[in-house]
Amino acid sequence: MADYHFVYKDVEGTSTEWDDLQRKYGNLPPKPETFKPAPFTPAVDPDLRPKSAAWIDQKSPEELEELEDDDLDDCRFLQEYRKKRLAEMQQASKVVRYGSVVPISGSDFVHEVSQAPQDVWVVVLLYKDGVPECGLLHTCLEELATRYPATKFVKIISTDCIPNYPDCNLPTILVYNNGAVKGTLVGLSQFGGRRCTPESVALALCKSDPVLNDGHSNNASKDDVIDGVRKKFIETLVTQHEDEEDYSSD
Repeated sequence: MADYHFVYKDVEGTSTEWDDLQRKYGNLPPKPETFKPAPFTPAVDPDLRPKSAAWIDQKSPEELEELEDDDLDDCRFLQEYRKKRLAEMQQASKVVRYGSVVPISGSDFVHEVSQAPQDVWVVVLLYKDGVPECGLLHTCLEELATRYPATKFVKIISTDCIPNYPDCNLPTILVYNNGAVKGTLVGLSQFGGRRCTPESVALALCKSDPVLNDGHSNNASKDDVIDGVRKKFIETLVTQHEDEEDYSSD
């Protein structure tokens, strides 16, 4: 019958007192370091990360509604923030939006301009077909109408609005608010002449009042609007400069 030999192996890293003594006198090499695996760090579940205002800002109204029964209900701050965001979105959806220069007739003037909502600024372009200056200003107003959809832009043939209105005064812009005329700008020179841009027109319109409204800034002051227009103007200049450099390099 074969002999069986058993080898006892202690826990890794342990040593006897004799071994320790021999190492002390240099008769044995130093004891090797005990292997230690790297600490385990579980992957972060995105749904378990702390919620923040920026996280909520990315949510649509439908997604915010779905959060009604989520764990957000355990956090009072996020509850209140969600309610605030929903209220802001609902308020924004109520803002009257226009977005283009709408042609009107003389019979439409009172309803479309004088009786417009009190919180809406109305920009009226008096023009005539065939007058180049009117076309230039109209192009600028179309651009502004898309940028500031909460401001109402309309155009009307000058003599339909004011009988015998002289063509030498065209184009003319009338600015209305709360049923009253707030400003009159006669001639293209008011906006920079033939080199007028949407930005120069915007600055002229907002010289006295915060006429332009993008629908996102409630009760914006004239200075706030002008500051936004200037920033847009600088962005346009930078973009044009970059385009010119790209064209020259080609």
